[in-house]
Amino acid sequence: MAASFPIQTVAERTGLTPHVIRAWERRYRAIEPERSAGKHRLYSEAEIERIGMLHRAVRSGHSIGKIAKLPTEELCALIAQQADVSRTAAVRGADDSAATFRDESLAAVSRFDGPALQEMLNRALVTFGHMGLLRLVIAPLAEEIGERWRSGALTPAHEHFFTASVKVFLGDLTRQFAIPLSAPCIIATTPAGQLHELGAIMAAATAANLGWRPIYLGPNLPAHEIAGAALRNEAAAIALSIVYPADDPNLAGQLTELARLIPAGTRILAGGRAARGYFEALIRIGALCADSIEEFGSQLDSLRRAPAKKVHE
Repeated sequence: MAASFPIQTVAERTGLTPHVIRAWERRYRAIEPERSAGKHRLYSEAEIERIGMLHRAVRSGHSIGKIAKLPTEELCALIAQQADVSRTAAVRGADDSAATFRDESLAAVSRFDGPALQEMLNRALVTFGHMGLLRLVIAPLAEEIGERWRSGALTPAHEHFFTASVKVFLGDLTRQFAIPLSAPCIIATTPAGQLHELGAIMAAATAANLGWRPIYLGPNLPAHEIAGAALRNEAAAIALSIVYPADDPNLAGQLTELARLIPAGTRILAGGRAARGYFEALIRIGALCADSIEEFGSQLDSLRRAPAKKVHE
């Protein structure tokens, strides 16, 4: 049977008050939770995820009355669209200075100029800090390089060069953190069939900056290998980057197998351009989905504060 959670847990995980959650149920029929024998509300993982998505959409300016009854798939698309707009606004707005770093980094990639790229990343780190480097420079630059690769403006070699350079840079940076062995462990990787590893590399770097002990496994690992690493290291979480393709018929089964093999308290976090293509499978296993580095970081912070709970079916 799917795990069920009381309203206080929903409030902690979504950032909404119990009063607001109940109001959304009564006034707008946004969700219809089950009731316990004592008439207390009980929420499934899918319902918690839906409430969280409604909250994100409302914060972005949408009216709860207009979106409360949207199918989950449409709500997911609405949030993804808003996330793209927000990222673009953030990059083009308050941090226009980051554009110079991105432009010069892109020029270095086009020339396969490793020292120039490393210099730009170092300067961006000094200017924006660790999280600013990831959010304002590396993440949008990765998207731009991916788009240029798909359009033929850059070659696969350029994309591989960029990934390899960032991997070395962030690896050296992460090793400078004094992370104790007692810190919560997170496994970062990509599932079998997912060959693009930069998202997982960035997830590991983000986790390290937030005080987690990341173990990066590289890309394209089957479920049993990921689970084995998580078990041996008593990992509190597993971060999966899912970028391409968005329609792998085998990936849903891999996700289900991973959830079956790991302890019930180990949380799975998923992100990347193609993650929403596997939304139903991710919700079914109780995974948390992040549309941005900021959201991923917030999820990690919440996991550290919250006690471990059974989440897998």
